[in-house]
Amino acid sequence: MTDPATTLAPAITLAPSAARRVAAIAAKQAKPAVLRLSVEGGGCSGFQYKFGLDELPQADDTVAETEGVRLLVDSVSLDLVSGSVVEYVESLGGAAFRVTNPNASAGCGCGSSFAI
Repeated sequence: MTDPATTLAPAITLAPSAARRVAAIAAKQAKPAVLRLSVEGGGCSGFQYKFGLDELPQADDTVAETEGVRLLVDSVSLDLVSGSVVEYVESLGGAAFRVTNPNASAGCGCGSSFAI
């Protein structure tokens, strides 16, 4: 069976730090190492990032792969995050996935929402 997803690199990049974290989480949950990033309305800046493990790409997904881990982004969300880098960062304030989004004109202190 062929993969229905479209691969368009470098539309979005999964950093090695994020790939390693996704692999660890997926292994603990006995799931495939596939992370989905989507953008939803809301948050303190207008849009917010949503992350979750997934199984398989959908027909309109863009796929980025790093170290055998896949990042899936649907076509609507990709319009808002194209050119972004998804990283996993650990700091004194905690650990989280972070999106460095060149399209964002503003963001919030928590880093989970943005404005275009």
